[in-house]
Amino acid sequence: MKKHYRVENDCLNCGTLLEGKYCHNCGQENLQIKESFGHMMNHAISDYFHFDHQFFHTLRPLFLKPGKLTNEYMAGRRVQYLHPVKMYIFISIVYFLLLFQSGFDPISTTHTSSKAETKKTLDTVNKALDKVAKNPFIPVAAKKAILDQKKAVDADIRKDSADDDDDDTTAKKITSNDVILQATTNDTTYTQYLASQKKLAPDEQDGFFKRLYNKRAFTYKEKYGPRAKQEFVEEFKHNIPKMMFLMLPLCALILRITFWRNKKYYVEHLIYTFHLHCFLFLFLAVIMILQMVQPAPASWHVNGWLDFIATIGTIWYIYKSLRVVYHRGRGRTISKMIGMTLSYFFVFTFCMVLVLLITAITIPA
Repeated sequence: MKKHYRVENDCLNCGTLLEGKYCHNCGQENLQIKESFGHMMNHAISDYFHFDHQFFHTLRPLFLKPGKLTNEYMAGRRVQYLHPVKMYIFISIVYFLLLFQSGFDPISTTHTSSKAETKKTLDTVNKALDKVAKNPFIPVAAKKAILDQKKAVDADIRKDSADDDDDDTTAKKITSNDVILQATTNDTTYTQYLASQKKLAPDEQDGFFKRLYNKRAFTYKEKYGPRAKQEFVEEFKHNIPKMMFLMLPLCALILRITFWRNKKYYVEHLIYTFHLHCFLFLFLAVIMILQMVQPAPASWHVNGWLDFIATIGTIWYIYKSLRVVYHRGRGRTISKMIGMTLSYFFVFTFCMVLVLLITAITIPA
């Protein structure tokens, strides 16, 4: 659909005199203010497909030519490619949605059992075995096997009945194990805890962080009850993407130290870091999708191969991209890569622990 441009040559956004269809000062297109619904939708769709075109045009070098995208961007050839930060935000959202959807759970939160259903099933099985054992046409050897199985079922029923007597103790144990934030005091409420602290000598009272932690623990207990652990894990999950975004500058710093002889600016290392993580997130997202859609009978075998492909693909891509961007020989690239990987995992572990602590001491709204 044809665009309708204004006859006037002043920019409506900043007032600059125009010498074409776009303002050379702010970049706004000199379109008519009053436009039809069709023109408005066409403009919106054009902007969308412009992003779409850039995105898919960026994927080819990102996947098939490791390191080229970073070199192209730093050489100034940027219009045809998506901005690295914009691309990272989009890809990371997709990746973490898939990651959490696929069952990622840093702390196991599901531990349920129904003793009534189990006992009912065992009784049904026991009656069926007893009926079959009384059949006169069953061979002696088969009857012996059935009676042995019946004894095992009877033992399970007796064990289940004995467990029912200890329901209160078991419930207490499960509740204790399921609480991820346990206060460091025997007080039952935060108000009672503060009152107990005031009775102590100043040097015996808890410090600031311990008080904050206990406040968090009591708040979770009062607000969520038995769902406290699940809520904590959910908050922890939502903080991981934020942690990864803040971790990227640290990764760029690792590259800056590792390849300090290349005399590259810090921002060049940062651009490479964005591109590298974009590839990793997309590549791992594809692996996760394949693991999610595969048939159940072949899951273990196929998952093993997919994990192997993910590992080899990641190592190869990092090695190849480092050689292209930093222009080092094979031996030096491998040695730098090993040191960089160790540093990365150290920083990653530190950031994960930091996020866990921040999640633990941040009071929920």
